[in-house]
Amino acid sequence: MKKRVMRGLSVPQAIVECLKQERISHLFGVPGESYLPLLDALYDEPTLQFISARHEGGAAFMAEAYAKASGKPGVVLATRGVGASNLAIGVHTARQDSTPLVVLLGQVHRRFRGREGFQEVELDEWFRPLAKWAVEITDPERVPELVQRAFRVAKTGRPGPVVVSIPEDVFASTVAEAVLMTMDVPRPAPADDEVKRIEAALAAARRPLIVAGGGVKRGRAEQALRRVAEQYSLPVVAAFRRHDVFPHDHPLYVGHLGLGAPAAVVETAKQADVILAVGTRLAEVTTQDYTWPLPHQMLIHIDIDEEALGKVFSADIAVAADAHEALCALLGRHIVPTWNEWVLERRQAYEETARLPQPPRNVQEAIIAQLQAQLPDDGMITNDAGNFAGWLHTFFSFKEQHMYIGPTSGAMGYGLPAAIGAKLAHPERPAVSLSGDGGFLMTAAELETASRYGVPVISLVFNNRMYGTIRMYQELQFPGRVVGSGLGEVSFARLARALGANGVTVETADEFAAAFKQALTATKPTVIEVMTEPEQLSVTMRLSDR
Repeated sequence: MKKRVMRGLSVPQAIVECLKQERISHLFGVPGESYLPLLDALYDEPTLQFISARHEGGAAFMAEAYAKASGKPGVVLATRGVGASNLAIGVHTARQDSTPLVVLLGQVHRRFRGREGFQEVELDEWFRPLAKWAVEITDPERVPELVQRAFRVAKTGRPGPVVVSIPEDVFASTVAEAVLMTMDVPRPAPADDEVKRIEAALAAARRPLIVAGGGVKRGRAEQALRRVAEQYSLPVVAAFRRHDVFPHDHPLYVGHLGLGAPAAVVETAKQADVILAVGTRLAEVTTQDYTWPLPHQMLIHIDIDEEALGKVFSADIAVAADAHEALCALLGRHIVPTWNEWVLERRQAYEETARLPQPPRNVQEAIIAQLQAQLPDDGMITNDAGNFAGWLHTFFSFKEQHMYIGPTSGAMGYGLPAAIGAKLAHPERPAVSLSGDGGFLMTAAELETASRYGVPVISLVFNNRMYGTIRMYQELQFPGRVVGSGLGEVSFARLARALGANGVTVETADEFAAAFKQALTATKPTVIEVMTEPEQLSVTMRLSDR
């Protein structure tokens, strides 16, 4: 722990020192008059770059993805009620994804509070149900203390978003003394008796299964997970949108429990007699609408957030611990696998679901094949919500860790700004976003942001002229009665060029292969618009099937 005492700082300077302490490189937001002094303080700090976005929702997505990619907190800035309302979707995403995010909001002048001043909202009360913590700082002397606390809260335990509002006149004040301290994130380890109980349960199992979630990724525990799995021949499934938690080409990987999970993968989860859930809150999608774990299955639940233990399912063994510490504690135990034949069977069942048909049956399958072939090993993939993602989730083989960034909140409009945030965290790595035409247009303005700052992200837009997921559910529940899910014709390639990016439209695998190869070496953003047939609603469903 390192302590610094600084005196006579302005409030904006004190905030900048707190930001520098987190070793972040970028902040995101839309400028607002309520926090202009903070922007001015950033002008004098070369280690911090403010990325001025086109919409606060896009800025929040950038910051959230920056946090996932960098392992550091994301920071987003906005003004009063209007900016705060626009970025609320990013706060919700950070909450559901357990992402450390600090939101700094300019607030109405203290003299005007309580009068429904211009753009006035009780920001701390408004965000309290949505954020991990929300606070308004009215005493300038407490700014260093509470901003540092905001970062600690965002990073510790189950990470999440913290909202800090500061009245605009507070920015004009001076802090007599600021005590600045760095603090390591606590990583609680399991108790010896808890480890012994887990050891006994696994030793007695016949069909054990690991469910690995975001806590493994946040704890940088992927290698520890692999060592445990290999030592005891334990099969691993990835929780919803945590694809890169375990390499898909590993013989112990048996699938992803996501939306529309293949029946064979769900069957693996149901056949298990002991489930070791690590770093997952066992949310709705991962548990397939809370249909498992089944009553006869033993559940061992390890999570850093003790509130997650028993919140959804009562665990036979509940352990509040950091994923890395817990997995390392399980190494070298007396567990002799007797389930190798079952693991082989479930691996083969997974491989059958993940094998790309040859030849491809549609352009989506062909695109995933090309993406697999051309994307470098250090590439990063982000995606929006929508049925188009089913092809990625089903057929793309994630072999490297820290490769995938997706919203478990199911937020549309996430893919493009997330790719920008990830690329700024790792400028040396290719960043590719996948979106449907509906989701892409929700934050397409951020393409200009990428162009302005020279961030060469690659955006794949699957265009079927509809909100495909909603159309699918309409056809399943109300066949032939289409309301609201149809969309108009948009040339995304022309839109990209108008916003300073490269834009190309493709209809075949060969056209995509050439366009993607060129995009990988481009110095400015590229949009590849993939024309898809509306008939193909999802990986497994066509309109004519209804």
